[in-house]
Amino acid sequence: MLYQLDGISSCRRLTLVSSLMVSASIFCVAVEAYTQHFKLASTFLYMEIMWNKVATIVAGYPERLKVVKTLLENGLAVRGSRIYVNQIELPVMKVARAAGVDRRTVGETVRIIEANPEVRQIFAKLESAGLSLRGVADDLGLGAIEIVVDNPSRAGILAGASRLLSEAGISIRQALVDDPELAPEPKLVLITARRVPGELIPRLREITGVVKVSLY
Repeated sequence: MLYQLDGISSCRRLTLVSSLMVSASIFCVAVEAYTQHFKLASTFLYMEIMWNKVATIVAGYPERLKVVKTLLENGLAVRGSRIYVNQIELPVMKVARAAGVDRRTVGETVRIIEANPEVRQIFAKLESAGLSLRGVADDLGLGAIEIVVDNPSRAGILAGASRLLSEAGISIRQALVDDPELAPEPKLVLITARRVPGELIPRLREITGVVKVSLY
């Protein structure tokens, strides 16, 4: 959209330009909030679809289910009957200890995954999410907000939190989401470019669906 400013007084021109800048700022905040919300909604949808497909192959076998959960929680891939974290192969015994099962159960679970073409394709493409700043946020001078919600699939929570942070001039470095199928109390953790002031907590709690907010 173009605006013709010729013939407008300097004062009026300054007011108009300022108004346009404010409108642009509000628009950018709205776009950022919508983008963050879309990413979160897409993540939940993907995790639900993936879990439904995977859970069917280990139904009735709780030990194998433990192995599957360990693989998914850590982004471990299964390729050629071997287990990888990105490009690094992991010993079966280490995975068994992490899952709390024996080595044979891990081997059986891997064979079941490999025998199902659709599930095999999912596990072959799994990757670790990479560096998480959750544990080192305080050491790096970053902020960390932990948000517990009543329904992980509820729309608008990340968008609302993102909007409030943007209005406070605080950018989000990372958004970490627990899988509602794997975590008993899934949380949304936002890592921010700087520490978040405590006065934002009441406003974050006002977001529909938010049960608890903690700052770290």
